[in-house]
Amino acid sequence: MKQRRKNLLKYAQKIDCDTLVTFEPENLFYMTGFWGEAIGLLEKNGKTTIIAPELEVGRAKEESEDCDVITAERGEGLITSVIKKIKKNRVCTDCQNYSIMMSLKKSVPKIKSSTEPFYNARIIKDENEIRILKKGSKIIDEMFQICSKNMKIGQKESELQTILMTYAMEQEMFDTGYKSTLNPLIIAGGPNGALPHAQVTNRKFKKGDLVVTDLTLRYKGYVSDATRTFAIGKISSQANEAYEIVKESQKLGLKTVKPNIDCKDVDSACRKYIEDKNFGKYFIHSTGHGIGLEVHELPAVSYRSNTKLKENMAITIEPGIYIENKFGIRIEDSLIVKDRPIVMHKFTKDLVTI
Repeated sequence: MKQRRKNLLKYAQKIDCDTLVTFEPENLFYMTGFWGEAIGLLEKNGKTTIIAPELEVGRAKEESEDCDVITAERGEGLITSVIKKIKKNRVCTDCQNYSIMMSLKKSVPKIKSSTEPFYNARIIKDENEIRILKKGSKIIDEMFQICSKNMKIGQKESELQTILMTYAMEQEMFDTGYKSTLNPLIIAGGPNGALPHAQVTNRKFKKGDLVVTDLTLRYKGYVSDATRTFAIGKISSQANEAYEIVKESQKLGLKTVKPNIDCKDVDSACRKYIEDKNFGKYFIHSTGHGIGLEVHELPAVSYRSNTKLKENMAITIEPGIYIENKFGIRIEDSLIVKDRPIVMHKFTKDLVTI
């Protein structure tokens, strides 16, 4: 935790700030070890304070590491307590609330809104974070094994999701709370698979379906993310061809990953292969993204990215092909950037036919 705080302050100093104030639970957790409704303060001497409403104070004291915990009333009480401690400091905050930010600016003249110090610190994972991500990935692999044993013709997407989430929760792995979906998982059979972010439905699996199974779950705060595409019986020759193309594309992307490589070069390795096979127009998203305390965080593995990979970044590689009203295919792994990348998922990339 001490090293995390040093890194946070290092990046704060780069934008001429000496104090960090976080309202976001992910950044609060990274800074303090506590995930909850509270505001976190990190001062230039390393002193870390949590300001929380009374209903959160007990847990904040138990779960945080080397923090002072102050009780304040929700709303204005929290903001007033923050201002008292930071009004003479050069402050950076991740606050996204306009009215709160205006209140802070009235009393703290040297305050700026930026997520830069938080994301720059979080982008490189430490040994503990990598250990947690590996464990989460192992549980996801076990869930793919469950898919291969339980998926069947006539089963609803929602029924498979229930089986998988029951197992995940038994392993202390939970929904990410990702705001852009109503479901914890993506399980998309047949034409539903052509929607990269399909919602889970009551559609039943049919013979000849491809089933995109994207398992994005949180273990001890950290998100692991992997996708496999299963076949229900014999699939069409076009679907089989597309599957092999995605598999080879992903393999090329994984081979490209190493420190100091541009993220856009990884995207290009995957994308060019799919384009050369005349399926380029069906690959409709970026090749990958960073993972950690959020589902999508830096770096973006995209043709638009100007970021170079660095050792111990955690990213996904997930090319796909999506043909409207027919099928979708995605193969995704989470990995740690090294000279020899650590691919954290061991479940087969070969097409598993149910």
